[in-house]
Amino acid sequence: MTTLYPPSTPFATHKLPVGDGHTLHIEEHGKKGGLPALFLHGGPGAGCEPYHARFFDPKTYRIILFDQRGCGKSTPHADLTANTTWDLVSDIEKIRSQFNIRKWLVFGGSWGSTLALAYAEKHSERIAALVLRGTFLCREQDIEWFYQFGASQLFPDYWHDFLSVIPDNKRHQMVPAYYEQLTHPDPNIQSRAALAWSLWEGRTATLLPSQQTLEHFGNPHTALSIARIECHYFNHASFLGPNQLLDNADKLQAIPGKIIHGRYDVVCPVDQAFQLKRAWPAAELRIIPGAGHAASEPGTLQALVQATDDFGQTQPELFE
Repeated sequence: MTTLYPPSTPFATHKLPVGDGHTLHIEEHGKKGGLPALFLHGGPGAGCEPYHARFFDPKTYRIILFDQRGCGKSTPHADLTANTTWDLVSDIEKIRSQFNIRKWLVFGGSWGSTLALAYAEKHSERIAALVLRGTFLCREQDIEWFYQFGASQLFPDYWHDFLSVIPDNKRHQMVPAYYEQLTHPDPNIQSRAALAWSLWEGRTATLLPSQQTLEHFGNPHTALSIARIECHYFNHASFLGPNQLLDNADKLQAIPGKIIHGRYDVVCPVDQAFQLKRAWPAAELRIIPGAGHAASEPGTLQALVQATDDFGQTQPELFE
């Protein structure tokens, strides 16, 4: 059975100022001069974790991880200033240019898949291949499903806790109601709302309960950036036009891709991956039985490592 590659330490770390007061934390793992691969973390606002480099063969890939604006080790923490999808797309291009990379494999899960698609549709000539997990199209209906009505019916007990910090008269619009609290001048109000928002996501991300996942989402520092930045994006339609990612999928047609999705993903239901495959026939879709949303689900993990192995070992010419 395919497992993650061994833990690694970065061979280089960088602090890259990108304007608007933001400085990105960037790490390079694996092989200097290897096939370049960019990992895009979820959220938005979650930040990278050490295991993210382990989806790639360190003897094949030059693995680049970075914390997007406002999260992880990037600064300022949980900041919403000049923090939009297109700011992040611009940041990715700055990283590529800074590292003198012509084409790279881009790997993104959940929000990372959204960002990968937005970047690929704008800069298709820079993509060697895409690996997407837990596809998130960020349409209005996708936000409604998870934050208003849909997932609530599958997890009524967890939903009750998510509702509890919002007054009854504002529960008909949960994202704007949370945004009001997460941008409140009182840090205690922000923190309480952030923990409730983040734990709702953490509790529903795996097929079976995962204490490790809950500890990650329940960390107050992490919860603040996840909640503030996610809610900021979703309250502004993720800075995308209606159905933008599917409508622009014609720009992906020359790009090889692998779409991997848990059959029982409640955070981002599998219909999103199915619709993307229909709009992008060149991509391979693998629906993983017995898996939810998280990358750590055993079947999903195996498929993701196999995907990066396939591109790195059998199709290195894609990077030329």
